[in-house]
Amino acid sequence: MYKFEIYKDKSGEFRFRFKASNGQTLFSSEGYSAKASAVAAIDSIKKNAPGATTDDQTTAVA
Repeated sequence: MYKFEIYKDKSGEFRFRFKASNGQTLFSSEGYSAKASAVAAIDSIKKNAPGATTDDQTTAVA
């Protein structure tokens, strides 16, 4: 099961990572000074990202 993990980094900032069911970290967040900001970012991803598209900027434009 996929999950978000909230944690504090060495400098005391709140961060989160998104993990796959096998425990692999798929992505990590920037640091937030308040835990509420990290939670809000997670909520925003959950709400706004289901239909996100991929913009592959590595392909050549003719």
